[in-house]
Amino acid sequence: MKYAGLISMSITRHISLDDDHIEKMKQYIDKHNGNFGAALREMINLAGKYSHRSNSSAIDISLLNWMLSEIDGILIPDDILDETINSMLINSMGELEEYLKHRFSELEWGTDLVLKYDRDSFPSDVLVEIKGPSQRIRFVACMVCQYLVKNSLIQSPLEIKKVTGSAECIKVELLRSNKKDAKKSLCTFFGERDEVMKTIKSRPAFWKALIDRHLLSNYNMVTVHRNYFEDILSDRVPLGEIMIENLAKKPVRDIPLPEMLSLIKEVYETSRIADRVEIDKDTIALFHNFRTKEAIEKLKNSLILLLESSGHLYDAATIANMIVLRHRPDVGTKINEIVANLKTSKSTVDQELLVFMAYLKGIKDIPDIPMTLTSLGRRTGIYLMQEYERENSIKNWDLDTFSKALAMIDSRLHRESEWKLDGNNLLYTVRKCNLASDGNSFDTYVCRTARETFKGALYYTLGNRAELNINKLITRGDNFCEVMIRIP
Repeated sequence: MKYAGLISMSITRHISLDDDHIEKMKQYIDKHNGNFGAALREMINLAGKYSHRSNSSAIDISLLNWMLSEIDGILIPDDILDETINSMLINSMGELEEYLKHRFSELEWGTDLVLKYDRDSFPSDVLVEIKGPSQRIRFVACMVCQYLVKNSLIQSPLEIKKVTGSAECIKVELLRSNKKDAKKSLCTFFGERDEVMKTIKSRPAFWKALIDRHLLSNYNMVTVHRNYFEDILSDRVPLGEIMIENLAKKPVRDIPLPEMLSLIKEVYETSRIADRVEIDKDTIALFHNFRTKEAIEKLKNSLILLLESSGHLYDAATIANMIVLRHRPDVGTKINEIVANLKTSKSTVDQELLVFMAYLKGIKDIPDIPMTLTSLGRRTGIYLMQEYERENSIKNWDLDTFSKALAMIDSRLHRESEWKLDGNNLLYTVRKCNLASDGNSFDTYVCRTARETFKGALYYTLGNRAELNINKLITRGDNFCEVMIRIP
């Protein structure tokens, strides 16, 4: 026991260090405000900790950098994040910063982290600044921001507003927001590949088979929505709007034209319906390798109808393996004026039909008649059904309500028609149409517009649920047509 007082003592020695050793110690010297001895003691303590860790493992720098680059864009699983950083540290930005500095100092990644905030608890404004090697600071930024967003959701959600930086410094600004935008911002800035990887892992056999097929066919596989494929099998013109609406998360009629064109390019290229889609302002050039004229025509018409559904009128031309669609706002404006004439204040369906009959006779004054008739008829049919729906408080459409609405319209137009409903099948027969024929002459333009009006009404009320089969159309000298509507 007589030596107990000698346990605590200070030993001074002279040592010689090269410049490269001094450079490695720089971050520790800066941390201790130039105190060389304190910096050296911390390095010795850290070395002792690492040498006594039974579960520690050294990773080559090149291997580490590769691993970090491979997981870029993938978020850290919540359970791993919770084990790495204590969730209770969110209650104090100061303690969190101190812990993170110590944590990454132990890893010796050469990163330096600073948190700036408006208050220590539940801040509304946080700036994360990280300096160091580019691949490592990106990962550190992801981890820290994921921690801040995840653990702030309960009381004061933080949303990532901006990420800026250079090769050796990254800055992330977070502001108080709501849970939905906070979670979304994390995926936007740091988890762009996260959902893809989770999806592949959930069904690896399916995605491997799909990738193999694309590779074996040299990307000549076509992947489309089931409804789109069903339209093709039933010899209908597919719209493809389901894929567009799923991406945009809103109806096609609410998608602005620039966004619509961008979505068409994305959907048609990634589904491999088209080899390439080029957009020049509001003109679209779609390149394909289809061989039959019928297939090309159906593809062209589907694009025209898709754009029309979003409220934009286009005409199209086919040239070799290319379809060119040009925007025609002039024709669209004229159609809008005609349809707007129906929308008079305090109007009823009866009044709308009187106006409809009047302007049908003047339809020849509109340019580009073939292209215009489809748009004009469909818009009119949709509007007439909207008016009928409002006046009769219709909540849900079926074959019965649709037949009653069209029967009323036919009676107002003095068109003799019959409706026969048999379960999910509705037979519609027009015996005499005063719109298309007055007994002496037959107006092809008016007849076609009336047919498109019927299609517009059917589309608005029953959508993709209904199948339309044309049994017979009115022709010159024959005032009779018949169609079958079926809901599978």
